[in-house]
Amino acid sequence: MLKKNPQTLLLLMTFVMSLVFSVWQVLLNNFVIERASFTGAEIGILQSLREVPGFLAFTAIFILLLLREQTFALVSLALLTIGVGITGFFPQVLGLYLTTILMSVGFHYYETINQSLTLQWVDKADTAGFMGKALAWRSAAALTGYGSIWAVMTYLQLDYQWMYAIIGGLGLLMVIALSLYFPRFPQGEVQHKKVILRRRYWLYYLLTFFSGARRQIFMVFAGFMMVEKFGYSVSQITALFLINYVVNLLFAPAIGRFIGRIGERNALIIEYVGLIVIFTSYAFVQQAETAAVLYVLDHLLFAMAIAIKTYFQKIAEPKDIAATMSVSFTINHIAAVVIPALLGMLWLYSNKWVFFIGAGFALCSLVLALNIPRHPAQDRHVNWPASA
Repeated sequence: MLKKNPQTLLLLMTFVMSLVFSVWQVLLNNFVIERASFTGAEIGILQSLREVPGFLAFTAIFILLLLREQTFALVSLALLTIGVGITGFFPQVLGLYLTTILMSVGFHYYETINQSLTLQWVDKADTAGFMGKALAWRSAAALTGYGSIWAVMTYLQLDYQWMYAIIGGLGLLMVIALSLYFPRFPQGEVQHKKVILRRRYWLYYLLTFFSGARRQIFMVFAGFMMVEKFGYSVSQITALFLINYVVNLLFAPAIGRFIGRIGERNALIIEYVGLIVIFTSYAFVQQAETAAVLYVLDHLLFAMAIAIKTYFQKIAEPKDIAATMSVSFTINHIAAVVIPALLGMLWLYSNKWVFFIGAGFALCSLVLALNIPRHPAQDRHVNWPASA
């Protein structure tokens, strides 16, 4: 019997999200090329449209005027599953754009509210460990999704249309079951229902922005380098993804507990020093195997970004959490809208400079991390200036 507590609900919602989204993501490129005859232009527009709801995540705070956060999270998760479930029935350019937007609205609103609820429902002393556990659940769900694709499309030989429908329908049934099984949990402090930008959170905003910028370089260009420079096949790239998920499944909970022991400042310093080394190494790597090791280490280090969220939890006024999570998701996605296009043009001139810029972003983050107090609190959110 599952425990009817907020932590269990958070983990199960995370599992549903990752299961459904991973299937959508891994089938997308093959589906749009084989069924909708996409070229680079159409897939570029689709990916840009996918990021727009993340950029507009701050609007979640206005929806909270109508819905409780727990209800909003479940509704958003339902939108995600419906968007994925109907994707296969619209194998045309416009249809795929519309289903992607629907899926993405659900995904980004869910992620925004999930982060807010985690910081409200989980005790500060346990948050880092819990977030590490949640990362492991994400990885387990993604691996389950990959396994389901292999089983359904190999043995049952069903088309993309039915793979999307099955996983989306299953996800929707799971969301309905969660909404019926779990009671409404108290939210604690009543949350602000307006957009909030507080000067005292400036360090958190900047850390979030640079985290989003580095993430885009990893997601867009590190994988692209594997194919362009080292000639990785589809199966090799898939294997690399599987290795990343297995590594996260095994080590993310331990990383969460590690952050809880050493504190946010030290955890982020370790992450950023490691990322400076990795991005610089990307610029000079000449062996495919070495590049793969760097890619896995890069992905693993991003688990340390948990520390940004736990830092905010410790310095924030409890009633600011939902509004600030909405704004921070928008800040994180500013880079997603700008970075790929600008650095894509630079890539044509020199791919090394793309990774040098990534190292520069990590260096900026390292400088910012040095300003985090060893024991952050509401009255001690930065080292300098003391009155910030």
